[in-house]
Parts: sequence; structure tokens; C-alpha cells
Amino acid sequence: MKAAISREEALALLKKYNQDHFHIQHALTVEGVMRWFAEELGYGEETDFWGMVGLLHDIDFEQYPEQHCIKAPELLREGGVGEDMIHAICSHGYQLTVDIVPEHEMEKVLYATDELTGLIGAAALMRPSRSVQDMEVKSVKKKFKSLNFAAGCSREVIQNGADMLGWDLADLMERTILAMRSCEEAIQQAMQEN
Repeated sequence: MKAAISREEALALLKKYNQDHFHIQHALTVEGVMRWFAEELGYGEETDFWGMVGLLHDIDFEQYPEQHCIKAPELLREGGVGEDMIHAICSHGYQLTVDIVPEHEMEKVLYATDELTGLIGAAALMRPSRSVQDMEVKSVKKKFKSLNFAAGCSREVIQNGADMLGWDLADLMERTILAMRSCEEAIQQAMQEN
């Protein structure tokens, strides 16, 4: 799979519809996580594609929250994004807003890690370091069980994503923490430049 647009074009497209600091940071985080998983799972030649799927996955969320993954195809097509990437992006809304089933391993990873990065990120902000660098799976598990913590992060979606991948929940958490560690510093720098 090859991306039809460059990363620079994808970032500009994201920023056309998203100005909120949190949404930009989340998009960059999911991009970095997807890039890490592409390498980790043996899809190194598709790293850019995986990354841009992560970068653009919430393109419609800030302006069209009630139409999340429904409005996205229109915005993405206008930006020159290919149909395979549009399908991958919209599949993360499976059983939430759309009936597009995550089929490719990359789509399952996006589905599983999108909400989880939010939970891990929120947990990191509670730590003295405010970082994922010293985050441990047991801390994430504890926050996962506390339904009032980061209540907007769907535990059901995270668990369903782990099940889709055939991974233990703790394994998904550990890998996602490692993925977030790999890109945390670069994201902090990018956010300071914004």
C-alpha cells in the first residue's frame, strides 16, 4: 500500500479541519504509534501508509463529531487521499458510527490503539514525569479498570481491538506503551513548533 499524498500534504489536510492542540497531538501520537507497529509487525515498506492513516484518522472529529468516520471520506477525497487509505481510516469507527469492519492487520491495530493511546496519555499526565517513558502496564491496567478515569476512552473498543488482533490485553498495552515511547519526544518538539 502506498500513500497517494505526501506526509506534508496529509499534515496540512489535518490542520485544515483541526486546530485544537489536543486533536493535533492525538493525531501525531497515533501516527507515531502506527509507524512503530508497522515496523514491529513486519510491514516496514508500508510504514508511511500506516503513519498517514494514523495521522488522518480523526480528520472529521473536531468539526463534525456527530458524523465521525461518516464525513471523513468527503474531506479525505477532496485532499487527494486514496480509497484504500479512506477505508482504513473509516474502519476505526466500526460499531460506533460506521459498519466498516477492520480487515487488514493495520486497520485492527488502528482500531485497538486509538482509544488506548488516549487512556495511556491521560495516565501519563498523572505521573510526576508527565511522560510514558516510565509508564508500566500495571498502571495502565489499573486506570483501565477505573471507569471514571478518562471516561471518554472506550474500554469495550480497546478490548474488542485486542480480541480482533488475537492479542492479550496486557500485550496490547505493553506494545502501545513502547510505541508511544518511541515518538513522545518528537511529538513534544512538533507541538512546540506549532
